[in-house]
Amino acid sequence: MVQGTTSDAGKSTVVAGLCRALHRRGIKVAPFKPQNMALNSAVTPEGGEIGRSTALQAQAAGVAPHVDMNPVLLKPESDRGAQVILAGKSIGSMQALDYHAYKRRARETVLDCWQRLSRRYDVIIAEGAGSPAEVNLREGDIANMGFAEAIDCPVLLVADIDRGGVFAQICGTLALVSASERSRIRGLVINRFRGDISLLEPGLEWLEERENKPVLGVLPYLSGLMLDAEDSLSLEQCHDGDTQGMLKVVVPVLPRISNHTDLDPLRLHPRVAVSLVGPDQPMPEADVILLPGSKNTRADMQWLRAQGWESRIQRHLRYGGRVLGICGGFQMLGEWINDPDGIEGTPGGNPGLGLLEMTTTMVPGKQLRRVNGRLSTSTGTCSIHGYEIHNGVSRGPALERPLLILDGLGLEGQGLEGHSEGAISADGQVMGTYLHGLFDGPDACEALLALLGLAPSEQRRVDLDAHRERQLDRLADAVEAHLDMDAVLALVRPQG
Repeated sequence: MVQGTTSDAGKSTVVAGLCRALHRRGIKVAPFKPQNMALNSAVTPEGGEIGRSTALQAQAAGVAPHVDMNPVLLKPESDRGAQVILAGKSIGSMQALDYHAYKRRARETVLDCWQRLSRRYDVIIAEGAGSPAEVNLREGDIANMGFAEAIDCPVLLVADIDRGGVFAQICGTLALVSASERSRIRGLVINRFRGDISLLEPGLEWLEERENKPVLGVLPYLSGLMLDAEDSLSLEQCHDGDTQGMLKVVVPVLPRISNHTDLDPLRLHPRVAVSLVGPDQPMPEADVILLPGSKNTRADMQWLRAQGWESRIQRHLRYGGRVLGICGGFQMLGEWINDPDGIEGTPGGNPGLGLLEMTTTMVPGKQLRRVNGRLSTSTGTCSIHGYEIHNGVSRGPALERPLLILDGLGLEGQGLEGHSEGAISADGQVMGTYLHGLFDGPDACEALLALLGLAPSEQRRVDLDAHRERQLDRLADAVEAHLDMDAVLALVRPQG
């Protein structure tokens, strides 16, 4: 198990790197995240929902993602509450105290999923959440040492030197865990180092002598590494230079933004400049305003209105700009958003932006499926694929002008042949879809960007899947070069 001294210490990338390194050695390996709190999620082939980072780790391991790899996913809806996804399916929303009491039941699911994975794979690399030193959460823990002790597995502790205080991180964590938990930590890993390693070596020697724990490696800071984020979205702009001739896409960073990995192909595209606009920040020049997914559509719609985005969007459209909404962003484009049962928050309804003639109602039973379809443009038709994760059902005349036509069968044999999806306004300026991942395929990306105003180019395309593979290999190369892999393999090698 890989645990961290802090959140965002690099646990997810270390697990992904180890999964790819072991996979390249011919070892049948799988990732495992007992409990994850994140707003970025993926749909598995069997129609379950797991954390996006776990799905990426499965790709690193060369296997299909499965709900057993992430038994508990918590999707925050407010500062105190979250939707609980258990074994891939939503069981409803819980307040923090309620979930703390529920963890005994969740623990059973975690151990059942781990046992099933253990029967299918030679090695499982588990990932902790947050830090094992969070003493207030230790009782009933299923995310860190509680899980490690339940199944009796060794732990690697990862610390991020880039944020500073790395020795305090490590020593403080080791001081706060119990004696049995401390003995379970078999090695230390320092992550995101940049500089002359000789300047760090005296500190490493001091650390090993003080804590009687080996430092198994110092992983370098991999500049430009871009992989599916677990949750956080950096507001660092991808283009801070000349954007002349580029398609300028502006994205309001919603308080409950979800599946912002939809933006990754655009952030990678050499002819697209993505600007992420946080609260109280001015809106830069834009060709396209993209409204992303949201875990609480009504609350984020109210935030948009309070931040002045409604008038910004109206002005943008008057000057010929385009607007694209994805999932929750698509729902905001309609006339009204209803949540009579309080599925995403307080029961009630709110007006949308009124740009598409439709109404959305939140209903029990989340739509989870992978889909394929077709996008028609003035230059022809291209295939498109994506996945749906939403509770809302939208109805209205706007849907009579669909953005996409779906092909094939959905999950459980649900026919989707010829099913229309999304909407596009009569003037082509406003469009929306429930599909996440719609920019991932290179052909679909270029076709959609053409609809948004960018001239197609065969020479400067983005293939996100090929990019992921290159990044995972780069990560595994760093793990192989800078970690003591013999020591790591000794930990995972079956005993006896």
